[in-house]
Amino acid sequence: MKKFKRVHRKKQLALEPASKKSPSPQLPQRSVRFLATVRSPRPTRINMMKAFSIRNSKRLGEQRFVARITTLIGMLFAVHLGGQLSLADEPPNIVLIIADDMFADDFGFMGNRDVLTPHIDRLAARSARFINGSVPTSVCSPSLATILTGLYPHQSGLHFNHPPPGNSAFNQMSLVDEYERTRSESFEIIRNLPTLPRILADERDYLSLQTGKFWEGKFSNAGFTDGMTIFEPVPGQSFGGNRTLKNKQLAAHGNGDWGLKIGRETMAPIETFLNDHPSSPKLIWYAPYLPHQPHDSPQRFYDLYRNRDSVPEHKIPYYASITQFDETVGQLVDIIEERNLTRKTLFVFVIDNGWEASEERSRSRPEEFDHTRTSKRSPFEPGLRTPILLSWDGVTVPETHDQPVSSIDILPTVLSVFNLNGYDSQLPGVNLWKAACGEETLDADRVLFGEIYPGDAKTLGHPEDHIAYRWAKHRSMKLIVVHEQDDSAPWGRYLTEDALFDLKTDPNETTNLIDVPAYREQADLLRSQLDHWWDGNTSELLFSPSTSTSSEK
Repeated sequence: MKKFKRVHRKKQLALEPASKKSPSPQLPQRSVRFLATVRSPRPTRINMMKAFSIRNSKRLGEQRFVARITTLIGMLFAVHLGGQLSLADEPPNIVLIIADDMFADDFGFMGNRDVLTPHIDRLAARSARFINGSVPTSVCSPSLATILTGLYPHQSGLHFNHPPPGNSAFNQMSLVDEYERTRSESFEIIRNLPTLPRILADERDYLSLQTGKFWEGKFSNAGFTDGMTIFEPVPGQSFGGNRTLKNKQLAAHGNGDWGLKIGRETMAPIETFLNDHPSSPKLIWYAPYLPHQPHDSPQRFYDLYRNRDSVPEHKIPYYASITQFDETVGQLVDIIEERNLTRKTLFVFVIDNGWEASEERSRSRPEEFDHTRTSKRSPFEPGLRTPILLSWDGVTVPETHDQPVSSIDILPTVLSVFNLNGYDSQLPGVNLWKAACGEETLDADRVLFGEIYPGDAKTLGHPEDHIAYRWAKHRSMKLIVVHEQDDSAPWGRYLTEDALFDLKTDPNETTNLIDVPAYREQADLLRSQLDHWWDGNTSELLFSPSTSTSSEK
């Protein structure tokens, strides 16, 4: 048996919930701008000063008229049948809440008594709670793309943070136009994929708002009708979203630019979006740059942890950012409740990838600490685990599910709410909706799969040339397969040979059982399943639903 050094974690108990109403911090005088534009496959650049622009009023009026007629017909049809409309018969608003860089257990509802997450805990208390979730990959951009598309990174082609020639090479460019032109080549991928906002717009006339983290250029590239990210730099923004080129010119970093203001500086774009479109069904993508580094939360969040003996120094900056994020979730829920939309809204909560604080100080910001090598970017559990919450008051059943699930399941689950079942055969995820509503039990024998890549892509359209690790997990057994890697690739090596871990007896993944005869059969079976998953899902993607259960457009 081979030994690997890992950081040991203690299991902790639940946190008592706090008071219901969340604080409402004062918003900046100059609230963040965002754009509301009609759908366009290749949007032109729009002047940022035309903030909070409104979509064509005539078209909106037509949509409202059609919506009223459709609702009236539905009600008459229900009366004719002698039945009543249930909540599920009305199209819900969808609010996707995505935590950025957070360990799965660092919530009160997941058993951590030290970290303060009262607002998320309250949301969890009224949710179907899938506590044994995973993301297929442990880094931001490809994980977010999985949520948007319902596809694994090697299916969508979005397996990287930075397209060719890579992050360092981008920084060495001298011209903003050259940088934008080169980076924009990869945006064609998302433009040609069905995404959640694009599907809901096409099938159900949904409006959608993008806020926060987003790696695909302008928000409309992914089918959002409204959004904050426009692939332009944000002068004076200190916490991310910009990059400085070789000649000191400022350019958009590529991870969200103006969108990263959400949560950290303002919640106003969400309120404006809801106020501008009171009658239209809506999707909100809330992916704030929290608790992602920099952990530069206001002092009041740090003060919550400084005198707590149970919280070590290296966790204080990270925990402060978690509680700041939690407060914004409370504000978001309040925004929905104040408009009497709670019983008309499906909340979905997930983490994009894991993150654990190490005891090593950050070189760029010595007041905070770097993450452990076994969390973000790695093929290990601290980088891959996430809870998934589904909450629609009166429809979902608040209870805990311990069967294995994945963020790949979110898209088919949401589409099933709208009876858009024509996509099921081409989506690899599992529909969680009946389980969330208390109507069925999920398969405890399900095998989960995933893949890890370097942050930079050398070419587009060839994920198989970049794969670093593939993993498969069945119950407590987890196989990690190592692929040939370029030693110069960023983020380094995590394993030099294939590994098999028993997560029940070895949760920190320190003891490799791959060469133990008693485990050989299990290793071979997982390898066969992993290869079948990979071979069966690696092909040119021709994604179009064969049928639709409704003629609504």
